[in-house]
Amino acid sequence: MTPQMPLGTGFGPRSTARDVLRDRRLDGLRVVITGGSAGVGLETTRALASAGANVRVGARSQAKAREALAGVANVEIDSLDLADPASIDAFAARTLASDRPVQVLLNNAGIMAVPLSRDARGFESQLATNHLGHFQLTARLWPALVAARGARVVTLSSRGHVRGAIDLEDPMFVRRPYDKWVAYGQSKTANALFAQAHRARYPCKRTCALRPVTRWERRKARRPGSGSGPSTSNTNRRP
Repeated sequence: MTPQMPLGTGFGPRSTARDVLRDRRLDGLRVVITGGSAGVGLETTRALASAGANVRVGARSQAKAREALAGVANVEIDSLDLADPASIDAFAARTLASDRPVQVLLNNAGIMAVPLSRDARGFESQLATNHLGHFQLTARLWPALVAARGARVVTLSSRGHVRGAIDLEDPMFVRRPYDKWVAYGQSKTANALFAQAHRARYPCKRTCALRPVTRWERRKARRPGSGSGPSTSNTNRRP
């Protein structure tokens, strides 16, 4: 397992997105985020938009996304289903149609520990959604990322990656028994390896994988004298 290296920023499990941004302005930056209307993605969208970034949110349900992001300025919402290759292509085409560069791509959306299901191609749903969908989206948005001249591509992994390496002999659970947590771990391992491979091939891009802190880590951080360890771990640091 690749050692996870603390970023050394001084931020910890109790830090919020607004703590990190402080007074920094992001006016003029275009950000694309998947799953930006719920959970970590919602808070990320709010923080970036409040700092002036134009945030384009890909969401399976536009109605739910509009409700969650009501009143948040600098946000545009569009339909995106990461388990559907045609939906990914269409979302990317609409993004590229503006001829504007994308300075930040946040591959944030994902599903976790769901019962076995497969997409139209027969691919196991967690690997298809969490990894393959983001791989395709990154590839389709490549012209806009290149145009940004130094874009950042951030892919959300998880501590759950320790539950499953990638089984190259049977990644789709055709022959081996399906375990929802092993499948989730495999998809998160794929996210981390994707970030590493991306940077190795394209060093001009700032690419990383990160993981959110767990509930246990947040509880521990609230204890007196517990200190404030890193809020995210980066499997692929770049200064």
